[in-house]
This record gives sequence, structure tokens and C-alpha cells, in this order.
Amino acid sequence: MSPSLAKSTFWVTVSEIIFNVSGFVIHSVVGRMLGPSDYGRYGLVITMTTMVIILIGNGIPTAMSKYLSECFECNPRLVGVIKRQAIILQSIVIGAITVIFFLSAPLIARILNDPTLTPLFQLSSLIIPAFAAASFYFSYYTGLHEFNIQSVLKTLRSIFKIITIIGLAYFFRVPGSVMGYSAAAFLVFLVAVGIDKFKISKKLQANVETQNFASLPEPTFDWRKLVNYAWQIVIFFLAYELLISIDLYLVKGILRDDYLTGIYNASLTIGRIPYYIFYALTVVLLPVVSKTTSENNHKETSKIIEQSLRLMLMLLIPSVILMSVFARPLIRLFYSHIYIDAATPMSILVWGVGFLTIYYVFCFVMSGAGKVKIPMVLSSVGLVINTILNYIFIKRYGITGSAIATSITSAFITFIMLYYIWKDFGVTIKIKSFLKMAAAGAIMYAASFLFNRGELIFILWSAILFALYLFILYLLKEIKKDDIAVIQKLVSRKKTEEIEEEFSGNEPAA
Repeated sequence: MSPSLAKSTFWVTVSEIIFNVSGFVIHSVVGRMLGPSDYGRYGLVITMTTMVIILIGNGIPTAMSKYLSECFECNPRLVGVIKRQAIILQSIVIGAITVIFFLSAPLIARILNDPTLTPLFQLSSLIIPAFAAASFYFSYYTGLHEFNIQSVLKTLRSIFKIITIIGLAYFFRVPGSVMGYSAAAFLVFLVAVGIDKFKISKKLQANVETQNFASLPEPTFDWRKLVNYAWQIVIFFLAYELLISIDLYLVKGILRDDYLTGIYNASLTIGRIPYYIFYALTVVLLPVVSKTTSENNHKETSKIIEQSLRLMLMLLIPSVILMSVFARPLIRLFYSHIYIDAATPMSILVWGVGFLTIYYVFCFVMSGAGKVKIPMVLSSVGLVINTILNYIFIKRYGITGSAIATSITSAFITFIMLYYIWKDFGVTIKIKSFLKMAAAGAIMYAASFLFNRGELIFILWSAILFALYLFILYLLKEIKKDDIAVIQKLVSRKKTEEIEEEFSGNEPAA
């Protein structure tokens, strides 16, 4: 991976890890505090509300991010124009969504066969504007390639979430945890606005003056471009979020058991760890791919995609194996023995999440390249398949059947996405590299049976096994000295430009 892309990915990933660790801390504490039944209710409400804002509220900001990444260097005056238009459109969309969601709360509760959820869904409508405001600025800084600021905001959000959600849950139980979610997002929004006012706006103005744009008339931007791109993104987010969440809703709707819903929510939360971590890669890839494709730099686009695929496979294989092997101690660590029934579905679900992670990252690659319809259609097809399989498998095998259905669907749509990545960008999985990773993973899996699965000692065993995996790849010459050198530079204090100069002559590892 090129040093500049790797450095951005590294720091965004660090903040993403911190963010998700905070999330697991919250789930662990709140899950223990509320118990399986109330935790299941909390999970349903939060998942539904955040799904609404993610699938609809991120359409305009994502479109803004794409077009900002194409113009912020060559035409900085256009940044303000695009941002203003996006704010107007986003305000209209979010205002309408908030009102509709609040009024629809009784209907949603009835669909889930639990009218007592109505006041919780109404309360959770406050999350929508707060979450949307914070996410808007995340997308804004993504478009400007200000990944360091994103990392800071993500870390602050982690801190705010722990304080507000756990604190309010302690005093007000489920309603308090819901209120804490919106409070944390609003605090992040305030910080993001302050950074924009006192740093970013001044930086953009300086660029305008440096490039002698100030004397020129203000540029124009057709707001319909934002809308045209956004509606396809909205459909994609809608289909994708339902794809990864429909199993939880079907578990609740078919089994009608709050306890099992809470147990399955626990397996989903832990099983999605790889997905949460690699989400950081989508933050970096969308603007980078958008920029290279807008410049018709097909060679650089293919190189970035190939390097990203290699990185994901190298880290996903051991992560999925270790999480599946140590499912029981993981569940006990995060949720206590009360949730131990979540171990079996989680050990299956994590394999599906591994496929979904690859799929999700490359959906953003396609979006950055302007090929939004492919992930939109493919996610819709996956939703239909997952719904049908879940309905059949839940009735036969309960929550374990739901995990199996989701994993099968995830593998299917990922292989189709990889076909389109090969067709449109000429990027394929190098068989030789994949076999080396698979061999290292198989050896690591076999070695895992030599270790016990104790409460906390499994963390040490996991670290040893992961080191063994990397050592085998090094012996097989899959990990090269160039990879190690880049990592060493990433964690140093040197600037990205200095790293690029030192490594400009290096070829990426095969």
C-alpha cells in the first residue's frame, strides 16, 4: 500500500478501533446493567433509528464528499458553494425524516409485535438530527481529505458516548441510554463546527488567496448533481443496512422473544468487530478513488484497489478464525456468562461478516468511481435472499439459523462484487498470495487447539497465534521488508510528504 494512503488508513483505523472499543464497552456495561430483555429492546430501538439516519441521512453528505474531493485542490472556492447547497438539502431531508419517524413510532412498534416500544422510538427520533449533523461534518472532512481531523472527532465521539450513554442509562435505564446516544452526537457536532470555523474555513480562504481566485466571480455548482448521486446512495444504504439488520428484526418478529433477541443482538455486536474496524478503509477509499477516477488515472485506481484487497484479506483471515475459535470467552468477556448462548451463532456469523466487510469496502470503491448502481442493485438482491433464507432458517434452527442464512448471503454477494471489481478495474485476488494466507490461517487454526479457552487468557493466546500467522507469511515471503518499513514510518512522527519521498522508489509488495 502506498505510504500516503496507508498513513491515512492507519490513523483513521486507529480512531475507528478506539471508537468501536468504546462501543463494545458501552454494549458490555449496558447489557449487564439492563439484562437480556431490556438490552434487546435497547438494541432494536438504536439499530432501527441509526439505520434510518445512515440509509437516508448519509445520501447528501456522501455526494458532497465525492464532489469536494474532486475540486478542493484545483478550485477551493467551489468548496463553500457545494457545502451550502448540501446543508440546505440535508436540512430539508433530515427535518422531514425526523417528523415522519416520530409519527410512525406506533406503527413500527406494532410491526415488531410490541406496542410498548412506541415511546422509546419517539424518544429516539432525537437521534436523527443530532446524528445527521455530526455525520455531515465527517463527510465534509472526508471530501477535503482531512483525515486527521476525522480521527480526532471519532475519538472524541468515543469519549462522549461512554459518558452520556452509560451515565444516563444508570439513572434512567433504557430511555436514558437512548438519550445518551443523541447527546454524544450533538457534542461532536459542536466540536466539528468549531474546527470548521477556526481552522478549515481559514485554510480554504488562504488557498483561494494563494491561487489568486479571490478576484474571480463565485463559481456555480448544479445542486441536482448532489441529488442525482444521493438518491442512488440512499437506495444502497437502505438495502445494505436492511441486509445486515433484517436478521435481528426477523428474530424478534418470528420468535417473539425479548431474551433471544437480546442474545442474538449480542452475537451481532461482537461478530461485527471486523466490519467496524475496516469501515475506516471506506472513509479513505471513497474520496481517493473519486479523485483518481475523475483524473482518468486508471492505473493508480487499480493499484489502490488491489492494495486494499490484499490488506483486507491479510488481516481478515486471522481475525475471523480467532473470533470463531474464541467465541465463548469473547461473549463472556463482553457480556458475562448470562449471554453465553450467543457464542454459537456468533462463531458462525463472524464468517459472514468477513465476507460482508470485503463487500462493503468495495461498494464504496464502486461509489467513488461513480458506479453507484452496482452496489445499489446487488445490495437489494442480497436483502431479498437474506430475508427468504432467514425466514426459513429461523423457523427451523432459531437464532443459529439466522446466523447461517446471513453468512450464506454475505458470501454470495461478495463473490459477485469481486467479479465486478475484476470486470471494471481489472483487479483480482492473486491466487498465490491467497493460498499463502489460507495456509497460514489453517496452521494458526490448528495451533489454536493447543490453547485453552479461558476467561482472559484467550487474549494472550490470540496475540501469540496472530504473531504466528504473520511469521508464517513472512517465511512464505508474503510479508516483505517494504511492508515492515512502511508500517515503521506510519507510527513515526514524520509527515506524509516525507514518507512519500523516502518510499517513492519502492514497488508495492505482491
